[in-house]
Amino acid sequence: MLVATTLGGVVGPNLAAPTGDLALSLGIPHLAGPFLIAGAAYAIAALVLAVWLRPDPLLLARTLEAERAAAAYAQAADAGGRTYPAVEGRRSGVLVGTLVMALTQLVMVAIMTMTPVHLHDHGHGTAVSGLVIAIHIGAMYLPSPLAGWLVDRYGRLTIAAASALALLAAGIVAANAPGHSVTLFAVALALLGLGWNLGLVTGTAIITDAVPPATRARTQGLVDVSIAIAGAAGGLASGLVVAAAGYPLLAIGGGVLALAIVPAVVAAARDR
Repeated sequence: MLVATTLGGVVGPNLAAPTGDLALSLGIPHLAGPFLIAGAAYAIAALVLAVWLRPDPLLLARTLEAERAAAAYAQAADAGGRTYPAVEGRRSGVLVGTLVMALTQLVMVAIMTMTPVHLHDHGHGTAVSGLVIAIHIGAMYLPSPLAGWLVDRYGRLTIAAASALALLAAGIVAANAPGHSVTLFAVALALLGLGWNLGLVTGTAIITDAVPPATRARTQGLVDVSIAIAGAAGGLASGLVVAAAGYPLLAIGGGVLALAIVPAVVAAARDR
């Protein structure tokens, strides 16, 4: 899905001109053209879900989970014992996964938001900013299959710590990059995107492991709200920090803040 997002981000802008011509031929504003494509895509997706998504995976997962739980309790009753759900372990997993994703989102949005402004202040045009952000977006989404493999191969907590280190490296490179060095800013934003990707994939895996299927959708929805709030906070605070202390402090501060992920995953590892 993240790779598909990348493809849409690349292909979408290139459809603006032809879809704009289509919109004009239909008697609607030129800039409404891309919305025609988006509307058609959503309609097709809704049709596919309504016709072919049978049975509903969420309802099926709830049924299977209920059957599994009933079987476990019945087996324990036959053995004369009692079973208790691992509520504390699940709560800890949700908190750690949410922290990983929220912090990576906050740091990524804060540094990403102000980098084009910083480049503009050093005389670079929109083409340079666009190139750097394009590299950043590619690094955010394209490594997703590799990130998933790393999470399965080396463990959730190890890759969560790696995401924090990647964000720290991004902050260090961005803070020390000369204003004329487009290459270093591109490297910094690529590391920033990679750190975000590792955090997103790892945090999602941690939460999926911790939450039973019956409540997983609701929990993931609440976590998504937390991530959105963290991103908004990062975007709002970034301008204030740059205005008061400068872009280098924002970059270094964001990298250091990301290191809060490390003690969280260490604590989680000890609880296992």
